[in-house]
Amino acid sequence: MKELSFSDNLIRLRQERKITQKQLASFIGVTKGSVSKWENRQSMPDIFILPRLAAYFDVSIDELLGYEPQLNKEQIKKIYLDLVAEFGTQPFEETMQKSQALVKKYYACYPFLFQMCCLWLNHFMLANSKKRQEEILSSITDLCNHIISNCDDINICNNATIIKAMSCLQLNQAQEVIDTLKELMNPLHLSSQSDTVLIQAYQLTGQTNEADSFTQISMYSHLLSLVRSATQYLTIHCGTLSLCETTVKRIDCIVDAYHLDALHPNIAALFYYQTALVYCMHDKKEEALERLLRYVDCIEAIMKEPFLHGDSYFYAIGSWFEQLDIGGSAPRDTRFMIENAIQSLSHPTLSPIKDTDTFQHIEKSLEACLNYLR
Repeated sequence: MKELSFSDNLIRLRQERKITQKQLASFIGVTKGSVSKWENRQSMPDIFILPRLAAYFDVSIDELLGYEPQLNKEQIKKIYLDLVAEFGTQPFEETMQKSQALVKKYYACYPFLFQMCCLWLNHFMLANSKKRQEEILSSITDLCNHIISNCDDINICNNATIIKAMSCLQLNQAQEVIDTLKELMNPLHLSSQSDTVLIQAYQLTGQTNEADSFTQISMYSHLLSLVRSATQYLTIHCGTLSLCETTVKRIDCIVDAYHLDALHPNIAALFYYQTALVYCMHDKKEEALERLLRYVDCIEAIMKEPFLHGDSYFYAIGSWFEQLDIGGSAPRDTRFMIENAIQSLSHPTLSPIKDTDTFQHIEKSLEACLNYLR
């Protein structure tokens, strides 16, 4: 990120034109002393002079000033990951204020603003009070509204709509979530079939590699969506053991078939954790402990592999991850994720198994992971 560099740019542009300060001053209609002060950072030209200077050198005013209103993908990724690291090591408010200042600086760079919404949503719970957490969530919804109202990229707008809904959900604004998403996520829309249409078009035009890659991306995305939805399904039907066991049995087959513990351990971990809660609710202690052991295995796997990656089956999705604004990196600091996992073991539903040797082993394993990162 560059600060304004008007003086340096003016010197460079003038020297490229091979003109003197006096010649430039004569053209613009100011004194040679004024040009000298601009180049020596002693003053700035009047705002009405900037268009004439820019026109003379055939550059935009932004280029003349050295102002970059847009960030490229690599810059966005670096800023995001730097802030993730700072949230893990620096005082929360200090990092939060830094991110807010960057939002103001790049208020027209919508891909960057969207990533800042994601960043805040992934870290708002670190704020030291419920009131402050709610303030950050409200800031996310406001920033998402700004993106939706002004951005021309429909994909960014749709993603911002989803992040807004997630923020509203954290604020217990359930009806707002329904109103926001019910049309966007309507399964009856033909957009749900667009991936198949695109794949067929790739095949018909002989673009085999593109068809292969996009097919893998589609399967991968739907696979994660299925397991994520099944995890939510368990929360809805947690009181009905038979239905939960059927769901667990079916999803276990999918997890095993696609090696999801290694392919995407975070999604698998959430599923195992929810199944542990269900089993505890129904006094099935051995099953709950077995699920928590799998949960810890997934947490440990997150430390060993990039957050997003393919495998021998999904061999063509690496380039897709590279195209994401933050690549295949984790949206939160690994240490923060493990701290959350440790906190998850304090859930009241797990009380019946907390005194067992296996549970204490699980706690020690997660503590060891955290100590390893310190």
